Amino acid sequence: MKTISATDDDFICDINAPCFQVLEPNEVELVRSSKTQVHFRKGDNLTKQGAFASYVLFVADGLARQYLEGDHNKVYNLKIIQKGEFVGLSSAFVKNTFDYSTVALTDCMAFLVEKEAIAKVVRQNGLFASSFIQRFCEQASGMYATIQNILYKQMNGRLAEALLYLNGFKALNPEIFQLLSRKDLADFAGISMESTVKLLKSFQKDGLIDLKDKDIILLKSESLEELSFRG
Repeated sequence: MKTISATDDDFICDINAPCFQVLEPNEVELVRSSKTQVHFRKGDNLTKQGAFASYVLFVADGLARQYLEGDHNKVYNLKIIQKGEFVGLSSAFVKNTFDYSTVALTDCMAFLVEKEAIAKVVRQNGLFASSFIQRFCEQASGMYATIQNILYKQMNGRLAEALLYLNGFKALNPEIFQLLSRKDLADFAGISMESTVKLLKSFQKDGLIDLKDKDIILLKSESLEELSFRG
């Protein structure tokens, strides 16, 4: 992790997310004066579950994996964080600690914005608040879908859902499966790594996917969607 100063070549002057374009000049200055640009290297933690949170992160570039840590070193992957997303929204209003951990899958450039500044802008700018709330609701909706996947689907349905979800990032990030270990994939599906490996071989045998080293190519997405739907 490296803090980027205004004299560095990687320095980004402004936040270009659409939600920041609705800010008044004084609000822009408040956010600008309250942010720190940080370069997270691959494998660095952007957030750590349970750690004190004094800021909200905005990912300007790169990919990260968001996950929950449970007892006995159990992990459940929640989602892939990509360019243009916020991390740690709840810390600005609800809690003083992060609810989840986030680790960089690639080098990431992020802005750390003091949560008091975000909260102040939300209180006084309705358009920004609306965009902020929409993003928070989208994240919450994704969480509910994740819980539903865990509770009601069998292992093959969970893995099919995870493969379809991750494959959705492949157009912009062709290496997405290569950035993840089989353990990471298992943690997206909420099943053991051993079961994941067996099911992947079964899916390959049935012609649903092709395995090339760490990469996974989906051959019959419709069949996987049906498998996911049936659970």
